[in-house]
Order: sequence, then structure tokens, then C-alpha cells
Amino acid sequence: MRYISTRGQAPARDFADVLLAGLAEDGGLFMPEAWPHFSPADWRAMRGLPYADLAARVMQPFVGTSIPFDVLRTICRDAYAGFGHPAVAPLIQLETNLFTQELFHGPTLAFKDMAMQVLGRLFDYVLTQRDKRVTIVGATSGDTGSAAIEACAGRDRVDIMILHPHGRTSLVQRRQMTTVHADNVGNIAVEGTFDDCQDLVKAMFADTGFRNDVRLSAVNSINWARIAAQIPYYVAAALALGAPDREIAFSVPTGNFGNVLAAWAARRMGLPVARLMVGSNRNDILTRFLESNDMSMAPVEPSLSPSMDIQVSSNFERLLFELLDRDPEATSKTMLDFRRTGRMNVADPIWHRARGVFRGFRLDDAGTEAEIRRLHAACGYLADPHSAIGIAAARALPCGGGVPMVAMATAHPAKFPDAMERATGHRPALPPRMADLFEREERFTVMPNDLGTIEAAVRALVRRNA
Repeated sequence: MRYISTRGQAPARDFADVLLAGLAEDGGLFMPEAWPHFSPADWRAMRGLPYADLAARVMQPFVGTSIPFDVLRTICRDAYAGFGHPAVAPLIQLETNLFTQELFHGPTLAFKDMAMQVLGRLFDYVLTQRDKRVTIVGATSGDTGSAAIEACAGRDRVDIMILHPHGRTSLVQRRQMTTVHADNVGNIAVEGTFDDCQDLVKAMFADTGFRNDVRLSAVNSINWARIAAQIPYYVAAALALGAPDREIAFSVPTGNFGNVLAAWAARRMGLPVARLMVGSNRNDILTRFLESNDMSMAPVEPSLSPSMDIQVSSNFERLLFELLDRDPEATSKTMLDFRRTGRMNVADPIWHRARGVFRGFRLDDAGTEAEIRRLHAACGYLADPHSAIGIAAARALPCGGGVPMVAMATAHPAKFPDAMERATGHRPALPPRMADLFEREERFTVMPNDLGTIEAAVRALVRRNA
């Protein structure tokens, strides 16, 4: 398997090179040169596999010859061995034809663990094989940072610096990042929004001298390996509910478009996915696009669902590349114009192609609290604010025809105790392994939204561990 950039000016690479590179040198995102495809018989043969073995089987075509299959399977088995539920990503039925898939049973209680626990081990294997070291810099709106730190802390060949927007994550989310005291971990609270953090990361990748000097890599969903490791849970849910002999639909609360893109990738591989719902909060750029072809930036507003407080959805570029029939010149022009003008010009026929699969839905904070309260009263289920938006989206626009809809539960409700208590009167407790989270010492530095200042901090982390 080879990978190409959405903007066409970077050399093709194999999976291991893409894993280490993260972002392409031309500012584009890596995509498979050709999509793997599983036949109905292939899908049926995966039914009943333990989750880790299923994950290895689904990821194998993307990994290609970079990593032997038995090594990949061992990596996946190790990654999921410590999850808090034996099914890893269990399905819970809420109503007739409405399910939720819980993706928060990993070490940091968020769906990012599903991919990040695999990525940390992939980095270990490839870097050991090549006798190399990398510096990972990531931006987080809440959950990616803690999942990345958990996956990379203490690893010999990786330094990791995470940027989060100062004062714009939940207290639990922040403390999960800032109370990890490994020497190879750094945390910066940027005076700005998540989009500012994400732009800083992209600017560091664009700074060729800096990128080469610190051997920069990424664990955000701009790294294709993240997407590849998220596809399996959609496959697991679909197979459990009758695929490939029955269609399925998914509802995904998303800000950066990576999670729902993984569902689209499963569809591209032959899984019978009838519809993909995109759930948004008040930061609704994706929903506006899907409703009325309005992809225009607006100021980021804080909400009850901070992981979705995003107005520039990086992974949308990957879908755009496909919608434009893989034309890198058109993709590059569209993205550069979007960043220059704040508005993406997508021709109506291209927009209608997106609408053939995707639908958008938004819910403000009051509606989110109401949905949390309704769910708890109706069936005793506690859904965090992000998951509640996904469930509400699934209820608002069902597929019909007996097609089951699976809403992705992306975070444990204990990560947002204040919102849960306001909505239900119940304050969910953290699992025992995190019971002392609020007693642990925090370590992070507040810094301005300034590229030079952030790069200096990253260099200092690298020099300390050289």
C-alpha cells in the first residue's frame, strides 16, 4: 500500500513512512493510493473475531508490507488488553433500531484511545526497526491530548508535546494531560482556541528546518494511521447487527471530521453503510455545509461539548479530495482559498455528492442538557454531552426501512461531571484508577499564540531528552 498527498506535491510513501511523517510536506494529508475492498464473504469471515483480531484484519491492507501481520495482530492485542470492558467497544440498545457503541473504555475514557493505544505501539515498532527517534506535537480540543500522552509517556524513542486551548477543556480533560509526569511529555496551554492550536501544529510542519531538526511527527487525525485504527469499530458494530447482509447507519459527534471519516472509509471498503450523520454543537460549520453548502468560518464558541469546539475541520480535506475525483490541484486551490477567505467554494454537484451519504445535525447547550436528561429518564442511560448530540442526531433523522442506526458514544460521562449533574442530578464518579486525579500535581505552561515561542518550547523538550 502506497500513500499520496491530497495536494499532489509530496512523494508517495508506504504506511511506515506516513506514520512517521504525519502531515505531507506540501501541507496536504496522506490518502491511500487505492482503496482496499472486502467482499461480502470477507466481511462474513470476520464475524465473531475478538475485537483486537478484527482490528488487525481490517487494518492489514492499509499497513501492507510495512509491518508483518503477526506483529500487527500482537500490537492490537496488546493495545486493547487493558480496556475496561471485555468487548472493548460494546453495543448498547437504546430503542428499536437505535444503538450506541461505547468507545470510552480505554485508559483515558475517550474514543481517542481506540486508535491511540495502537499508534503508540506502531511508533515503537517502526522506530525500533529504523533506530530512530521522533518528536510528536499534537493539538487537542479535549481528548486527543490525554490519549496521546497515555500512549506515548515513557517511551524511549518519542518526545511528545501537546497544545490545548487555555481554559477551553473540561477540568478532567486538562488534568488527564497535565498530571502525567514522564520526562518525555510536555503540555502547553495556548492562549487561543483549538483552531489556533491546530494552526500552530500545521505551521510547525510547514517550517522545514524546524520539522527536520526535531524530527517532527503527529498523532492528530491528520496522521492517516489514526484513521486506519478507527475503521475497525465501525466494522465491529456493523457485523454485529447483520452486515454485510443488512445495511447500517452511523451517527457521529464530530468536530475535526476524523471519526466520521473513518466510518466513510469503511463504506469505501465495501461495508454497506446507508447514511452517516454528523453531529455538531453551536460550532456548526460541518452541519451548515451539509444543510446548505455553507462552509464558512465563524468564531469558535465554548460549549458543553468542548471536543467539538472547532471551526476548521482538518479531515474534511480528505473527503474533498475524493469528491473532487482525487484532483490534487483542485483540492489544494480549494483549501488555500478557504484559509485565505474563510469560505469554501464547493460546486453544487460536488455538494450533492456529499449529501448522498452525509447529513448534518446541530444541538445547542440547552438541547444537549435536555437530551442527556431525556435519555437518563427514558432508559437510565448516561450519555456525556458529545454522545448525547450523536444520539439526538440519530433520533432526529432515522434511516427508516429497518436500517439500524448506531450513535457513537465518544466519552465517559464522568469526564463532564458538572454537565451531567445539572442535567440528571447524578454526578458520575471516575473509575477507581482515576479516583485521585484531582489530587495529582499539574504541570503545564501557559503560552501566547506565537509560533516562535511554541517552537522554542518544543526544542527545549527535545534537548532535555537528547
